[in-house]
Amino acid sequence: MNDIDVSSQIQQMVKFIRLEAEDKANEIFISTEEEFDIEKLQLVETEKKKIRQEFERKKRQVEIRKKIEYSMQLNSSRIKVLQAQDDVISSMKEAASKELLNVSHHHHFSLHHHHEYRSLLKDLIVQSLLRLKEPSVLLRCRKHDLHLVEHVLDSAAQEYADKANVDPPEIIIDNQVYLPPGPNHHNVHDPYCSGGVVLASRDGKIVCENTLDARLDVVFRKKLPEVNTLYITFFIL
Repeated sequence: MNDIDVSSQIQQMVKFIRLEAEDKANEIFISTEEEFDIEKLQLVETEKKKIRQEFERKKRQVEIRKKIEYSMQLNSSRIKVLQAQDDVISSMKEAASKELLNVSHHHHFSLHHHHEYRSLLKDLIVQSLLRLKEPSVLLRCRKHDLHLVEHVLDSAAQEYADKANVDPPEIIIDNQVYLPPGPNHHNVHDPYCSGGVVLASRDGKIVCENTLDARLDVVFRKKLPEVNTLYITFFIL
């Protein structure tokens, strides 16, 4: 083989090696591009997922904050409604208490009111005796009601005896301790009694509080659901 043939063969080998190298380089480039695209896509998806998670987290925070604010506003509204309701009931009870004073206040007694209150005291004593069913009882009243109570005591005892079919009971008036007087606008926090009586068994174990104030409390407790319903209906309308 001469030099020309050797040179030609070498050139062909170099050309072949170059082509192989170029093909390999192209494969590496294409593979690198594909890997880059995949990695880039993964990075983009990862960031998108982070953004979505952050968005969902903030969205939940906003929803929770809204629920808390709504709950606080609702509770505030309920408290205002209950306060207004309580104010209305207190006003009603105060007005009723003033009406009770018109029944029992001696300074404003007409003859009609005098007999009316005396009759009421008798009924309250009879009712208390029927509840206690004791042969001997203690009675307390307001000091300025004492003469009215003494006036109706015997007839009240006899009426109870007739109704209960027993002997008239012994009724002992407590002349040492009296029920407090009616309310005084000068001392609004002092104990007061608008009228009526308190009876108890001799041993003090059974007590029947039949004052006008106690009866008013009972009435309000019984009627409170109706008052609340009327108030709520009015408030909604």
